[in-house]
Amino acid sequence: MPDPHAPDHSALLRRSIEVITGNQHPSGAYPACPEYEVYRYSWLRDGSFVAEAASRAGAAGSADAFHRWSAKVLTDRSARIEKLVAAVRRGEQPAEGDRLPTRYTLEGEDTGEVGWWDFQLDGYGTWLWALTEHLARHQGDHAPYREAVRLTIGYLAASWATPCYDWWEEYADQVHGATLGAIRGGLHAVRASGMAASVGLDDVCADTVDAIDAMIEERGLFDGHLAKWLGSKQVDGSLLACLTPFGNVPLDGPVARATVHAVELDIAQPGGGVYRYLGDTFYGGGQWPVLAGFLGWHYARTGRRDDALRELDWIAAQATAEHLLPEQAPGVRLQAPRRLPEWEERWGPNATPLLWSHAMYLILADELGVTP
Repeated sequence: MPDPHAPDHSALLRRSIEVITGNQHPSGAYPACPEYEVYRYSWLRDGSFVAEAASRAGAAGSADAFHRWSAKVLTDRSARIEKLVAAVRRGEQPAEGDRLPTRYTLEGEDTGEVGWWDFQLDGYGTWLWALTEHLARHQGDHAPYREAVRLTIGYLAASWATPCYDWWEEYADQVHGATLGAIRGGLHAVRASGMAASVGLDDVCADTVDAIDAMIEERGLFDGHLAKWLGSKQVDGSLLACLTPFGNVPLDGPVARATVHAVELDIAQPGGGVYRYLGDTFYGGGQWPVLAGFLGWHYARTGRRDDALRELDWIAAQATAEHLLPEQAPGVRLQAPRRLPEWEERWGPNATPLLWSHAMYLILADELGVTP
């Protein structure tokens, strides 16, 4: 007998692809959240996972448009990237203005924002991974992307060990586990696809991957699990991506098991949902559908189907009556409820719809074979 309290996955799946394709800019860029003033930009990290969802969900043309936009963003900055790479080869420290930003306007321009946290590296590695996934899935042509891939490999090989902001645009003075994981995942993906070899940078990718692995083994673990940043004892929800989908360590190996255990112990909730990290105060420090999607994705890949379905159901339960997914579960088990009003006063209500939340829901549903 059907459960009367079960979420309506059919409606939310249809709505999710509508949210993604309906809000895509004519340029191909995806806004992080069209209704949230400071999220009306395109992040390569968010957008790459949104494109992965579109690629899986029957909207390959939408994913194509995003990847073409991303490639143009990079090739338009070829001189800037080459300058940075050359400076590093000379043993110099590149100027801040030579670094690439983490977000762009929907037209592909730098935002020009002053005082906005803007130096992150994870999005560039994530884009390499998402591009190769999409091209393999749909037998796409590598040729139009080779120059952008070449530039991205060079940029990451020159920058990977540089402290920068993490996924959450915090702690700019650290080298973060999830950032290293995204870079490694992207470089490994372009090697496996043959794209790195086609641009003459296979050895550069291999050497960088080996260097990242060595750094993680030496300084990136605590008590057997991946750490929030080098030398940290803390776990972070973003580290789940290092396991699935990036595959930085064997999915059934001791580091993966210890990392999942630490997440389950510290920041995952028994009924579903995952905090970013203990002590988070952003919008009260709630649980994120995006992270529930990553945890569920890993569960699905490691045979824990019931646990993955729990995360899928939990994400669906956070949707509004209009089937829109927020950035954080609204007002549920906040770590710092007294901090919620200050963020609402500063930037307005919880960002809704967050395209990345809809994307992770679609990806997890696809992994589990849940269809409209």
